[in-house]
Amino acid sequence: MKRIPLRGVALSAAALVAMTAAACSSGTTGTPSGSGGQGGADGAKIAFLMPDIASTRYELYDAPLFKAKVKELCASCEVLYQNAQADAAKQQQQANAMLAQGVKAIVIDPVDSAAAATIVQAAQAQKVPIIAYDRPIPAAKADYYISFDNEKIGSSIAQSLVDHLKKEDAKGGVLIVNGSPTDAAAQLIKKGIHTGVDASGYKLLAEFDTPGWQPNKAQEWVSGQIAQFPDGIAGVVAANDGTGGGTIAAFKAAGAKVPPVTGNDAELAAVQRVINGDQYNTISKPIKIVAEAAANVAHQFAQGQKPAGKTTLFDTPSELFVPTVVTQENVNEVMFGAEGGMKAAEVCTPEYKAACDKLGIK
Repeated sequence: MKRIPLRGVALSAAALVAMTAAACSSGTTGTPSGSGGQGGADGAKIAFLMPDIASTRYELYDAPLFKAKVKELCASCEVLYQNAQADAAKQQQQANAMLAQGVKAIVIDPVDSAAAATIVQAAQAQKVPIIAYDRPIPAAKADYYISFDNEKIGSSIAQSLVDHLKKEDAKGGVLIVNGSPTDAAAQLIKKGIHTGVDASGYKLLAEFDTPGWQPNKAQEWVSGQIAQFPDGIAGVVAANDGTGGGTIAAFKAAGAKVPPVTGNDAELAAVQRVINGDQYNTISKPIKIVAEAAANVAHQFAQGQKPAGKTTLFDTPSELFVPTVVTQENVNEVMFGAEGGMKAAEVCTPEYKAACDKLGIK
């Protein structure tokens, strides 16, 4: 299912107040600071470090949206984008390289939340602010954290599944396929999932922490559970669309009926599975919301400001957005409306056209 900063120059207090008001009154409108030199953000470099390519969102949405918003706010600023491809050591090297290039802020979605504490310490030693994006860094206090509410994501997808199972009077127990054990956001999602499952009355058959969020690892584990519980799996709470897709593939490969399976991120393939009835739900997390919020915060850091969070998580000023559960009942409204922004032409390919037509997706 789910990133920004910059810095400033020494100006007089009066000049700084006047210029920041002109350049960043709301963080979303006004003249781009790069064209007028306001606030010292001109030419600033901002690092945008994403964790992997297993989830397609980073390349397709997060990076382009973040770059576009930064450019809108500061025409002469430069976003330096790197993807660690699920390698924590590589991400450390990328962060070090960014510091060497003089970035004014680092926005990071960590591969390994614990290991990323070293990146935070190194950056802050050079007075470069760190914005944790999507995944928190509990072991070190970042300067800011922006994400959807991960614990709420977990509880929402689990409760949605449990309510559906009860409505259908489904028999059997539940499997839980969690995210990466090194991802603090995954642990928040896991905590939320358990709030939905533990009191549901459905037996927890087994659960698995998926290394690196890798769909093939989820598929491999679920395949083994199908063999152990051939007639007793009522549903599966999968922590994201990748693990959900791996889960569904495991049931299909075994020639077994696919039970209701959850997801998170509303990736295109997952939305197609929801439309087709292969996946029960996913989570709509309009990436534009968090990417632009991160860009606004980055711009403030670039101007030498210290933005206040709307809440606090892990002793870090934070902004957490509320996710939306998507099922067949609301997929048309949510994913093809203003929030989701998907286009029927991209989703309703020949394989899914009949299912789209049935749901009124055009």
